[in-house]
Amino acid sequence: MSIVVTGATGHLGRHVVEQLLEKVPAEQITAVVRDEQKAADLAARGVRLAVADYNAPETFGSLFAAGDKVLLISGNEFDKGRVAQHKVVIDAAKAAGVALLAYTSAPGTLKAALADDHRATEEVLLASGLPYTLLRNGWYFENYTENLAPVLEHGAVVQAAGAGRISAASRADYAAAAVAVLTGEGHENKTYELGGDEPFGFAEYAAELSRQTGKEIAYTPVTPEVLTGILTGAGLPGPLAGILAEVDASIEKGELVVTTGDLTRLTGRPAQSLAEAVSAAVKG
Repeated sequence: MSIVVTGATGHLGRHVVEQLLEKVPAEQITAVVRDEQKAADLAARGVRLAVADYNAPETFGSLFAAGDKVLLISGNEFDKGRVAQHKVVIDAAKAAGVALLAYTSAPGTLKAALADDHRATEEVLLASGLPYTLLRNGWYFENYTENLAPVLEHGAVVQAAGAGRISAASRADYAAAAVAVLTGEGHENKTYELGGDEPFGFAEYAAELSRQTGKEIAYTPVTPEVLTGILTGAGLPGPLAGILAEVDASIEKGELVVTTGDLTRLTGRPAQSLAEAVSAAVKG
């Protein structure tokens, strides 16, 4: 039996593999990657590498074995048909008879177009008859804290979320929830709505940045159209900019507030707080 992690060299996947190494022997972990070179450090630590690509179904043909537990990390190639990509993994997992397939989805409350691929993938997974776990990850702190340079330069947090609030958490927190499922028992056919412990608004985020950097930073709410223009002006592709602006509209409606407590229950510890996320980013 192996614990198999797809997208293992991605931002979330690396966290998952690192945390798995703290819980199980390296030889029990299989990291699915497209580029072996990017995972050379994992191989050096004893992790088994499997080279496969969501866009090449044949590469998943004999990757899984009966009894494996699989984490399907959702793809980020929005223009290549993510549902079909995910189905490649689900079909291969079903053919092999894996014990569990966990999928990183989106909150059930999210109505933005970003969630469409996730809902469709969930339908494919449930129809497969595989034992499943839906890890409906909320938004990531890193979506904001990794892009601090323009915020600090202009002294402004610019979002199209109005006074909406969001239950963000760190990649490490979401990874810990996945690891708990992959190494624990009793998670078959369960859905977990995951998010941070304390929702916050962007005025609070700006105030926390001000407090920790000593700079005067204000929250500047704009319309989704204006935000789309700002993001495309910064080099983002138009479709992706539109998706992010639509997510902000969902935040304004409260669609990314998660109140289940599932994340903390799975990990057994409090999720990273807003102050801690800002501190890590400012010091990093």
